[in-house]
Amino acid sequence: MTRFINQHGDRIISVISPLLLLLLWEVVARFHIVNANFLPAPSRIAVSFLRLVQSGELWQNVSASLVRLFWGIVIGGVPALFLGVIMGLSRPIRLMITPLIASTYPIPKSALLPLVLLIFGLGESSKIAMVSMGVFYPVIMNTMTGVVQIPKIYFDVSTNFGATRWKVLRTVAIPGAAPFIITGIKLGVGMGLILISIAEMVGADSGLGYMIWNAWQLMDVEAMYVGLLVIAFLGYAFALLLDEIERWFVPWRAG
Repeated sequence: MTRFINQHGDRIISVISPLLLLLLWEVVARFHIVNANFLPAPSRIAVSFLRLVQSGELWQNVSASLVRLFWGIVIGGVPALFLGVIMGLSRPIRLMITPLIASTYPIPKSALLPLVLLIFGLGESSKIAMVSMGVFYPVIMNTMTGVVQIPKIYFDVSTNFGATRWKVLRTVAIPGAAPFIITGIKLGVGMGLILISIAEMVGADSGLGYMIWNAWQLMDVEAMYVGLLVIAFLGYAFALLLDEIERWFVPWRAG
């Protein structure tokens, strides 16, 4: 038992903490410490969750959001990864692009939604564009930082041994910056979930954001909380998945 706890202690703690929060929430709502009409007990939300699952409405909205999130991560994350590596390797390119990133990053991405809708319309493109913007900045900044912090001697040694630029990129730059890259992806996915929810509240007929907004209009508070908790669960699940990828891909950082 002790050996199991030592091996899986971190995972156990990460699972228990949300359960304890739900238990506290249930107690607070049951004893009317807060207004249950605005903060219903998790047990009431669970009933609404089962209703939405049985009707198929929840799966339809979750799948719509996940598809948009996936394409947003691909379209925003992949170019950011390669551009971040190039910026880390090339000082002139870094000096040229960094001011553009520094000046556009502080702009609230949610404030750009009207402009995105104007450019891309009310279809899927606008939702994917919002996610892409949210993913792009954390990935490019963390990737660039990760490459810059790699000691120059590693690049010198690889060059002296006749490594091509592609091999230097594949064996030195990306592995050396891997912890920063994964951190950037974690931040990007979280931001993507926030922005897809906002984008789906405007001009959408599916997705978790749409479900939350529609539930608010109908004053179906339990369904609204189902949408919020599903988004929280997705963020938690993605964090666990990326932690496992990090343990596999960056074993020296584990623990």
